[in-house]
Amino acid sequence: MATSQPTAAIAVRLERTYAAPPEKVFDAFTQAKALSRWFGSSDNTTVVVHTLEPRVGGRYRVEMKMTDGTNNIVAGVYETVTRPSRLVFSWEWETMPQHGNSRVTVSIEPAGTGSKLVLVHEQLPTAEARERHTAGWNGCLDRLAKNL
Repeated sequence: MATSQPTAAIAVRLERTYAAPPEKVFDAFTQAKALSRWFGSSDNTTVVVHTLEPRVGGRYRVEMKMTDGTNNIVAGVYETVTRPSRLVFSWEWETMPQHGNSRVTVSIEPAGTGSKLVLVHEQLPTAEARERHTAGWNGCLDRLAKNL
């Protein structure tokens, strides 16, 4: 049986504009207390940040506990950390290994008095994984707007 290989072509690309400066948006991704307020895909999620070392080679590990009893854990390693404009990190679901190891790039730039964020999640293994991650990231980024 052939196994599908992740490709850059199976990717999520989302853009948002926030009424907060780039530094504040960047810090929401790199400070445990801030990340725990918005990182889940819905308000029915409690986020526990187990590890967050935002430096090149540093690790992160985040657990998302859903009210239905489902727990999902994602972990990875930071490849690029350039405050306040860019983060690149690997992404691997401990609880959903079928989604493989992928990569997330977050770019943040000034936009008037706020910020423009572009998130690209690439190297996903399947179109189904892309759809699930699109829904998840949309939920997260919507919650980020409420928490900035």
